[in-house]
Amino acid sequence: MIPFQQKWYYTPEMRGSYSIKYVLPAVFPELSYNDLPIKERGTASNIFLSMVNGTFDGDVKEIRRQLLELC
Repeated sequence: MIPFQQKWYYTPEMRGSYSIKYVLPAVFPELSYNDLPIKERGTASNIFLSMVNGTFDGDVKEIRRQLLELC
C-alpha cells in the first residue's frame, strides 16, 4: 500500500485512490473485479454476515465460492 499511498507509483486509472479496488485493475487489468458475480465488498460483507448469523437463504456452497473468488 505504501508505494501507492506515497505516489511512488501512480497511473490515472487509479483515480487518485490507493485502495485495492482501483490499484489492482490499473496495474493488472486482466485481474479486474468486473467479471465477478459479487463485485462490491459491502455486498460481500452483508452476505457473509447473513451466512454467519443464519439468515442467509441461498446456495451456500456457490456463494462461498464467489466470496472466496472476490477475496
